[in-house]
Amino acid sequence: MKVLVIGGGAREHALCRSLSLDPDVSALYCAPGNAGIAEVAELYPVDALDGAAVAALATELGAGLVVVGPEAPLVAGVADAVRAAGIPVFGPSAEAALLEGSKAFAKDVMAAAGVPTARSYVCTTPEEVDEALDAFGAPYVVKDDGLAAGKGVVVTADLAAARAHALGCDRVVIEEFLDGPEVSLFAITDGVTVLPLQPAQDFKRALDGDEGPNTGGMGAYSPLPWADPKLVDEVMASVLQPTVDELRRRGTPFSGLLYAGLAITSRGVRVIEFNARFGDPETQVVLARLRTPLASVLLGAATGTLHTEPPLNWREDAAVTVVIASHNYPETPRTGDPIEGLAAVAAEDAPEAYVLHAGTRREGDAVVSAGGRVLSVTATGSDLAQARERAYKAVGRIRLDGSQHRTDIAAKAAEGR
Repeated sequence: MKVLVIGGGAREHALCRSLSLDPDVSALYCAPGNAGIAEVAELYPVDALDGAAVAALATELGAGLVVVGPEAPLVAGVADAVRAAGIPVFGPSAEAALLEGSKAFAKDVMAAAGVPTARSYVCTTPEEVDEALDAFGAPYVVKDDGLAAGKGVVVTADLAAARAHALGCDRVVIEEFLDGPEVSLFAITDGVTVLPLQPAQDFKRALDGDEGPNTGGMGAYSPLPWADPKLVDEVMASVLQPTVDELRRRGTPFSGLLYAGLAITSRGVRVIEFNARFGDPETQVVLARLRTPLASVLLGAATGTLHTEPPLNWREDAAVTVVIASHNYPETPRTGDPIEGLAAVAAEDAPEAYVLHAGTRREGDAVVSAGGRVLSVTATGSDLAQARERAYKAVGRIRLDGSQHRTDIAAKAAEGR
């Protein structure tokens, strides 16, 4: 099977890495890709938001499966265009992708499906914003209704900051604060069958100790030694299957990757948000632990045959990912800085540790930064402590002027806290 992956971040590099190791994949393409993906896939330039262009490229390459990585192309209907061309595609329709594209739509689906989530108000006027903020009180949780690349959420005790963020959005969802640790749980689905993956935890804040501004994610780990062993079964029964069933009932079946962002509260599991694609950086650690070849599972979701797939096989190993971000991320990140040390990681730390590229490009013989999150350094080990040690050892070999990374990814979990 020839596979075309759409996107150019670390999530897509993780997907391409797994697909490149799959004996069923005869050719692997990525558009537009990045400097790291170029080592495992053939790159093609394409506007990832242009469904006709993506479908034309897939047809030209003879792809037997297209995997759409980022959320914006899904919400823009790229998967619909590929399906219309008769090519199996892993990724939901534009209508189903509204589960991520609109927080208000997601709340409506959850209400209809009986999925536990935070109480909320959808606001479009300053008066509605003030009423909602007053009703819930601090800490305030304010979410841009639309896509915001993981940075549209403000959680703050500062009323003025909460109000300013709300008034900067066309439509905003204001909701009650959910206490407790957060968990990311992915599920692959063909619209009927739901196949959960292993849970992960990511770190959204820019700085150690969960300080600083929200980001797209600064690191992740899996498994979660502190989580209830029945967590996946519980979320399947109360969240994932009911949501898939409700979308199918509405005539907008969801096939692809359903990502539930969860809070494990004192009152039980609550959904914080849904995403319509693999999360970044959680994908990096989840796929590091997946032993089952990836292509047939994604094809099963794309063709409605997921029920014929055998149960997923997982490695016992733990995995940790540490994101190296560019200077001044997440504000106005600096780009164009040379990255050194990549060859040293490949020579000294592989295969237990490796580098997945996010915002990179090649300039002559050099690899330079080309985005806010630049690299995801990923490592596996017999437990989180060993995986963490290997990841940070590899991080220490990377040199990128002005770069930043958190030093506490998976630290508490590795210590049993």
